[in-house]
Amino acid sequence: MSGELIEIRGKKLYVECIGSLDKPPVLYLHGGPGESCHDFSYHQSKRLGEHFRLIAIDQRGVCRSEIIHENEEFGLNDLVEDCEALREHLNIEKWSVIGHSFGGFLSLLYVSKYPESIDKVIFEGPTFDFELTSRSLIRKTARLLKEHGKPELHDKGLILAESDLSIRELTEKYMELSDELGENRMEIYRHNHNNPTDYYSFYSEKEWDEFYDRSEIHYNLLREEGEIFKSLLPKIKEITNPMLLAVGKYDAATCEKHFEIFRKDAIDGEVYIFENSGHTPHYEEADLFKDIAVGFLSRN
Repeated sequence: MSGELIEIRGKKLYVECIGSLDKPPVLYLHGGPGESCHDFSYHQSKRLGEHFRLIAIDQRGVCRSEIIHENEEFGLNDLVEDCEALREHLNIEKWSVIGHSFGGFLSLLYVSKYPESIDKVIFEGPTFDFELTSRSLIRKTARLLKEHGKPELHDKGLILAESDLSIRELTEKYMELSDELGENRMEIYRHNHNNPTDYYSFYSEKEWDEFYDRSEIHYNLLREEGEIFKSLLPKIKEITNPMLLAVGKYDAATCEKHFEIFRKDAIDGEVYIFENSGHTPHYEEADLFKDIAVGFLSRN
């Protein structure tokens, strides 16, 4: 995997383009905020690159993209405008979008603002509402804490999940509670552990530390702005583009309320459940994810 830095709206974004120019273009938006597109590219670039022109980016200020400097203006809308400006830069008339987790949030915002620029959208394990997702993740974390011999933290988690804290406070408390799982923390997200991502043959541990220092700035600025804490669930009923909600059976990020509103409000929406996945079907069930994505995105 190799990408290049492309200046978009005055900022250098890390962009990977996989697949030939004559294939249908697909943009991938990673989660986090601030996670990088590396793991998706690692597992899906060859798989999806056979069928599409896959464009995967590290969002503004994230990992391999240019750092956001002190006193530089930055907010959620910049990420949407970057997507649209990149499409124009690459001379793409219309593309489809795959958004994972927070990338699903961003994809919904993007398609709501620029529906004419987008063909179809796949939401992989998305959050459309940070409060609902945080409460759901806290409940799963509480169950895991009990399984790992911390019943007092299990009880604390259940109380926290029903508290009336602000969305930002709830999100921060979730991060604190999940850290109590230590080396078991990724059990919140992963169900199938058979397909790990290779990070360190591509970059050193020191480089990844530097990358994620940049990502922390990105996340902190989004958190301070507060736009990410506004629910996007009401926007689902406005979208006429074909949408696929693709979620792992054991994923707590996309809670039942997400399913309920998507099924009720989506004008042209489908749902697919990956039976052996948590939050990341694109690598937990990589071949099946490719098949589902190709089938949906290739449909006339």
